[in-house]
Amino acid sequence: MDNSSLKPIKKKPQPKWAILQVLNFVVIAVFVGSITYVAFNYHDTIGHASDSPSPITNMFFPLIVLWSGCLAYFFGFFGISFLDKEYLSGSPSSYGLNQLGDGDISSATSGATTTTTTTSTTKEEVGEAAITATNKSQDFPQGAGFRPSASTSTTTALEARNDTVICSDTKPAAATTASTEKQSDIDFAALADEELLEHLLDGSLKDYQLEKKLGNYERAVGVRRSLYSTILDQDLGLIPYTGYDYDKVFGANCEIVIGYVPIPLGIVGPLVINGEPIYIPMATTEGCLVASTNRGCKAITSSGGCCSVVMKDAITRAPCVRMPSAMRAAAVKRWVGQQEHYQKLEQAFNSTTNYGKLVGLEATVAGRNVYLRFNCMSGDAMGMNMVSKGCLKAIEVLENEFPDLILVAISGNMCTDKKPAAINWILGRGKSIVVEAVIPEVIVKSVLKSSVYDMIETNKQKNHIGSAMAGSIGGFNAHAANIVTAVFLATGQDPAQNVESSNCLTIMEYAEDMRSLHVSVTMPSIEVGTVGGGTHLPAQAGCLEICGVRGAAKGPDSSPGDNARKLAQIVGSAVLAGELSLMAALAANHLVNSHMQHNRKPQTTAAAADTTTTSSSSAGGIDAKAVVDSSSSSVGGGGGMRKNSSMPILSSTSAF
Repeated sequence: MDNSSLKPIKKKPQPKWAILQVLNFVVIAVFVGSITYVAFNYHDTIGHASDSPSPITNMFFPLIVLWSGCLAYFFGFFGISFLDKEYLSGSPSSYGLNQLGDGDISSATSGATTTTTTTSTTKEEVGEAAITATNKSQDFPQGAGFRPSASTSTTTALEARNDTVICSDTKPAAATTASTEKQSDIDFAALADEELLEHLLDGSLKDYQLEKKLGNYERAVGVRRSLYSTILDQDLGLIPYTGYDYDKVFGANCEIVIGYVPIPLGIVGPLVINGEPIYIPMATTEGCLVASTNRGCKAITSSGGCCSVVMKDAITRAPCVRMPSAMRAAAVKRWVGQQEHYQKLEQAFNSTTNYGKLVGLEATVAGRNVYLRFNCMSGDAMGMNMVSKGCLKAIEVLENEFPDLILVAISGNMCTDKKPAAINWILGRGKSIVVEAVIPEVIVKSVLKSSVYDMIETNKQKNHIGSAMAGSIGGFNAHAANIVTAVFLATGQDPAQNVESSNCLTIMEYAEDMRSLHVSVTMPSIEVGTVGGGTHLPAQAGCLEICGVRGAAKGPDSSPGDNARKLAQIVGSAVLAGELSLMAALAANHLVNSHMQHNRKPQTTAAAADTTTTSSSSAGGIDAKAVVDSSSSSVGGGGGMRKNSSMPILSSTSAF
């Protein structure tokens, strides 16, 4: 703070305390004396009171006036003489001055007179006393999950952070002029990490500025870790941060970075999709998931592969606009439904992007609100930013036609993004695909360790009837979300969009030969992209490379969006493999037995581990669940978990 900006504190005129105290005694004496006089002369007073009919000449009137004046004084001024005169002499504006730096206080008082300096000191003491009293009154009792830190003083107050940039801001909020000038004089990159930590703790440097001030992103992350290790009084050593390309993260994927979280990455395949063998990376912490999906891939590939097709490709955004009346809202719906008006909106929308293309628009009226669900092809990007920008341009056209139109929100929740919604299940969002395969009976028995009849019946009772009884929307499957999320994490997709991307209907029925298993998954709302978002990060880009869909589609025979559509088919095919394997395990009641053996920390000796490795190798590449299932004597035999006695026997040799 500039010392010249502080003005000397002037002494204000003080009340005449001595006069007030003398006046107090005079008023008390008059009041008590008048009461005493009336008490001793009560009978004479009553006799004389009736002599004069006028209230003014009545002798009671002067007494009433006298007592009223005394009472007014008592209520207005009497109590002031009992207050702390030194406390009152301190101006309330001095509260908090003790929180300024010592240099600021000394410079502020040095320019004042001797009397002013004495008064300022008194005010500072009063301010300290008031702040101490306030802190004592706000000492909250321990409880409700709060535990005071051993390194934190009882008088230290935690303040809310107000230094974090907002994502929508193109530039950080401007700091005060004094703070900016102070920072501009410091070369933070030349300071040691310990000095940077001191600046962070005293507020002269904000933690979100570290990357910009230092230029070295990894060092910035390291200094920020030291800051939060101090604030939290915890060691962050378990969270790694070195060796990561933060240059790709800063300004794109994450803010206030303190490291990264490694997730185990597995791979399944080959899975033959439309005649092409593909390996699929999966990032997960759930044991047996990769092994189980790999068994499904083996069953599908051994059966000749699966076929997949994209039926619809359109990301959606549904702005909410508000009209003065429901009649005007209906007029908007009619207007956008006319072909010539739609073309105006289409032209405006398409002018905002080289790859985006408006392919449809549905308007839904709810009272005075109109929800405009724009459908947009977005090339190889997932497309949320693209469609949002196009919607804003189209809204400008509507505002010209309807000046009373008000844009409530660019997203009115009829899109619907990252939330369960029947509209995605019915109309689709992103890529709508279907994948199918025919698994011969011999593969069902040898690889999946189940039977066609058992799998069909279990799928009907569980995925169809069970999900219907639960009132499920898009959940007519065994565990599609498991595979979708694992592939999303590996390939840099938005994991929150697993909500709608996992909408899946799994159907199992007899094939045309009445012996083989026909299985299909219908997924109407897979939201993926191969450019943008997290797809440019090194590890995620490497996983896309494994699938053969990294970046935008290129080549003379390619079209914008080919890679994204292929990735959606890969996700759906992996879901098909996962559904096959899990349903087989459920039908044969091998699921729990498999997880108990392979999803727990090993407790065996090294010799036992070698034995397990040998048995896995002899299984010819079959995954963990297949190895467990092969230990059963036969399909539905007694090697695995026994079925509940109330369950019917589903296996029937007479069915084949």
